[in-house]
Amino acid sequence: MQTFQKPIDIRWSDIDMNGHVRHSAFYDFGAFCRISYLAEHGLGQQQLLSYQIGPVLFREECVFKRELTFGDKVWINMTLLSSRRDSSRWTMQHEIWKNDDVLAAIITIDGAWIDVVKRKLTGLPAEAIDSFAQIPRAANFAWSD
Repeated sequence: MQTFQKPIDIRWSDIDMNGHVRHSAFYDFGAFCRISYLAEHGLGQQQLLSYQIGPVLFREECVFKRELTFGDKVWINMTLLSSRRDSSRWTMQHEIWKNDDVLAAIITIDGAWIDVVKRKLTGLPAEAIDSFAQIPRAANFAWSD
């Protein structure tokens, strides 16, 4: 199983009153990872704007395993858990790791593409499906259609 991963810098603004990373920052880390992947694989903001589409989430769930604190070495990965064959709807998972070997959180999202002009769900244009298809698949990946 391949993964796409990015290092995460814990910022002072990510810390809550208890001295650990606030829960909503975990979701921000997931969005950072997904958007970074898209940008690095030909589906960046300008390309999506030219298609008049954008990603939309239906569900975003985080299971917190261990706290993160300022100074932890943190990275996040991304895999595709399921997808329709036309890439119109999908489920992705992120794992957030700290200090090389401690699983801190698992984020699971269900998403799709929205036509930003019509405000309706849509699929990816044919020329963009190959970029989406390169997303590393989880070991238990399954087609959903």
